[in-house]
Amino acid sequence: MSLPRTHELYAPAEYLALERAAEERHEYLDGEIYAMAGESPEHGAICTNIGGQLYNQLKGRDCQTFSKDMKVRSGPAPRPGRTPKGLYSYPDLVVVCGALKFHDERRDVLLNPTVIIEVLSPTTEAFDRGEKWARYQTWLPELADYLLVAQTRPHIDHYHRRTSGEWIYTLVQPLAAGLRLDSIGCDLRLADVYDRVQFPPEPIDGEAADETPAA
Repeated sequence: MSLPRTHELYAPAEYLALERAAEERHEYLDGEIYAMAGESPEHGAICTNIGGQLYNQLKGRDCQTFSKDMKVRSGPAPRPGRTPKGLYSYPDLVVVCGALKFHDERRDVLLNPTVIIEVLSPTTEAFDRGEKWARYQTWLPELADYLLVAQTRPHIDHYHRRTSGEWIYTLVQPLAAGLRLDSIGCDLRLADVYDRVQFPPEPIDGEAADETPAA
């Protein structure tokens, strides 16, 4: 997430009116509108690879995949006269099973994602791991799986919600590994997720390792 487009606070309805007329994408957090940065070739390739795997496995079933242009609301339904509150975000990939629930008749803001996948980047990683993840847990009761996919190495953080409501965490690596998404009956192989993705070279012996978190 980049810096706010403005310090003026907007109501969700004002944000949606502006966003639906805009050429570029913006996210909304508690009244502020944030411009979204462009993506790297690696980011785009990973999204395409995952989307292709999910599409092939979900064909003919009661689940469907949406890519980057579908918004998700993580917050209360807007009420007139109330302080602007809520998150409207653009996940990299969303899977929904069953009937689609939308914010309004425009059908461009989902309320009931089953799986959300974010491909990390330097400008979004802290937000994806922090405030966004907290909002997803709080406001998306039908969310069953949240995946954070690194760009610079074969590494996926997988959060799965049990039927009891408890979230469990699994680290998925290396490139030969895979993970199962029981909520949608799909498998992801890291070798396919990272197909044609060039990772940065490993540090030379004696050279200080890069301590920057994977993005």
